[in-house]
Amino acid sequence: MSPGAGADVVVVGAGPTGLLLAGDLAEAGADVLVLEKRFGRSNLTRAFAVHARTLEHLRVRGLAEALVATGQPVDRLQLFGSATLPLTGLDSPFPFVLVTPQHHVERLLLERALDHGARLVEGVTVTDLTQDDDGVRLSGVDQDGGTTVTEAAYVVGTDGHRSRVRDALGLDFPGESVIRSLVLADVRLGSPPPDVLTARGNQEGFVFVAPFGDGWYRVIARDARREPDVDEPVSLAEVRDVVQRVLGTDLGMGETRWTSRFHSDERQVRRYRVGRALLAGDAAHVHSPAGGMGMNTGLQDAANLSWKLAAVLDGRARDDLLDTYHDERQPIGAQVLRVSGGLIRAALRRDPVTRAMRDVAIRTATSLPRVRAALVGRVSGVGLRYPAPAGSHRAVGSRAHRGGTDLPLSPARFVLAAPQRLLAAHHPAAVVRTVETDPAAPAVLVRPDGYLAWQQDPGGDDAAGLARAAARWGAVAPGQRPPGSAPR
Repeated sequence: MSPGAGADVVVVGAGPTGLLLAGDLAEAGADVLVLEKRFGRSNLTRAFAVHARTLEHLRVRGLAEALVATGQPVDRLQLFGSATLPLTGLDSPFPFVLVTPQHHVERLLLERALDHGARLVEGVTVTDLTQDDDGVRLSGVDQDGGTTVTEAAYVVGTDGHRSRVRDALGLDFPGESVIRSLVLADVRLGSPPPDVLTARGNQEGFVFVAPFGDGWYRVIARDARREPDVDEPVSLAEVRDVVQRVLGTDLGMGETRWTSRFHSDERQVRRYRVGRALLAGDAAHVHSPAGGMGMNTGLQDAANLSWKLAAVLDGRARDDLLDTYHDERQPIGAQVLRVSGGLIRAALRRDPVTRAMRDVAIRTATSLPRVRAALVGRVSGVGLRYPAPAGSHRAVGSRAHRGGTDLPLSPARFVLAAPQRLLAAHHPAAVVRTVETDPAAPAVLVRPDGYLAWQQDPGGDDAAGLARAAARWGAVAPGQRPPGSAPR
């Protein structure tokens, strides 16, 4: 069996990251093949939080409203039971965290990818990868034990923390285990907590409770008294016991529909790109569950990479534009490791004096508007930005106002918002939509992922600067890129 003689891009792994990437590339006209070792979709998944910046990306793809309808918006985050972070002031159409099971995200992204022509082949496990200047060759095994061979111009590994693509590339996955044993359970609660999101910790352990909006609740718990092996089954009695000891009540816990036990790692690959192979999502980085940033970071990886791959495949940009994917997303992954790691370590403090000092410190810090805004911005993704290339306006790399959601963005199209003078000077390209603005407002070129690729510099040649930025990022028609131009 062979899943396909060839494709422009093979995406290995049909989780949220891989499906968003596949849908974007297919919408841009690429031939995309998705290889997945599983069969079918599971409705039992670990991730449950979708942050504002991710919802902005999904809105550009026409999916945000449908996803919001599946879950419960939460307009504040609770830290250790002693402080809250209000989200209502976020500069976003989505000033909340959406609590919804991951399978809803996967379903919507899968439907979109298939609608745009992406091909999905299930039951294939990648075993090896070779590449040269012309492309990538993937070897695999199907469900019957037969060998498969697939060729592509590029491959993206979105196949999770045990990534076969990463292993085939010979890349280390350095890091450490943060927690040896965490319990996950989806349960019915007869007396749910009054707060929409509840997080508590003491010398007995740590408990986090979040609603799915359908009568079920996700419980994440750590028992400080014991750390059983991850293969040991989880019982309802065990979950009820640790919740009782930490919260002082078992919340009227009844039936369970799913339980699991896992260890929490913090790991990150050093390079997100090796030649024609790239890594995204959990294949590139894994985090503690604190802050619910894992799935969100992976989806934002895909939103950064997809339009760049489309530009290279279309001949609008040089291959080294793909290096900017690593340059921009690897530091974000490292930052997420620091934030989520700091939160989980603070939550797991057992000594009462240390916990009291922690609570005072967090209440004091979050009472300061600038500190509170910075933390909310990092956790929600709204405050993240990329470095500006040398010679660019300092605003380049920052998120456009409200994530560009008030502009006609699409996953493979830029938006040039400028006065008529600059619009007339810009060479038209199918991948750029134009919006005429007030001459007093600074002109901007917004990338498909909602970040600024160029902003008008009052002291520079606007038309020339715009042309350079358009060539750098692939916002031109095929063949218009000046010879020798580079993305950075």
